[in-house]
Amino acid sequence: MAKLIDLTHARILVTNDDGIEAEGLRVLEAIARSLSHDVWVVAPATEQSGVSHSLSLHTPVRLLPSGDKRFAVTGSPTDAVLMAVSHLMKDTPPTLCLSGVNRGGNLAEDVTYSGTVAAAMEATLLGIPAIAFSQTYRDAADIKWQVAERYAPEIIRKLAKVAWPTDVLYNVNFPNIEPDQVVAITPTVQGRRDIVGRLHERVDPRGRPYFWIGPLGHHTREYPETGTDIVAMREHKISITPIGLDMTHYKTLAVLREGGLG
Repeated sequence: MAKLIDLTHARILVTNDDGIEAEGLRVLEAIARSLSHDVWVVAPATEQSGVSHSLSLHTPVRLLPSGDKRFAVTGSPTDAVLMAVSHLMKDTPPTLCLSGVNRGGNLAEDVTYSGTVAAAMEATLLGIPAIAFSQTYRDAADIKWQVAERYAPEIIRKLAKVAWPTDVLYNVNFPNIEPDQVVAITPTVQGRRDIVGRLHERVDPRGRPYFWIGPLGHHTREYPETGTDIVAMREHKISITPIGLDMTHYKTLAVLREGGLG
């Protein structure tokens, strides 16, 4: 089943994983308000990058008012979306969820770790169409938020006119360039990278070893070599990758059934 979105009467939920005070959230909130007068912001109280689709099961979740229709949640991005849809907005659920704009790209296997993508995934599971937005960067002091400011409204309007499958979310990544340098907005597939060089070993002042989990190493192999979200960033393109919730590998399923296991 698929549906279209009427943005003229949209109730938009804005969330993220970088926290209620994040600059990228401010950017996305302004974008949402340019599209609708009914915008709610429900986001984690503190940064939750890399928590993926985690749910708080062993600690209480608290709502902290942070302005008109703005709430911080003491939990994960998934908690924030669940709290918004099932509690704060339960009488009139959102018609669209926007997550981000994340500080840093969510490319390739990043989507399995990303709280930004997980927030959009939770909304999708709850029947709310959702888009995750992320801005790649090299210099943390010079993040090109203006790329999202210029292009995200256009992307949202275009996706709203596409028949939206109920089990699909969109993962959008912006290249680390000036807005005028954007070559195109392009559909992409999720790329893959060899995960190497993630662990960085250090020694504390008392001589005890510890580790930071950092970014991928410079010699990471990428595949496939064309049509991916990673390649789009190098080609100065904005990538839009549809992400499905059904993770069944159907070719293997068919092999299992043919082998007498079904």
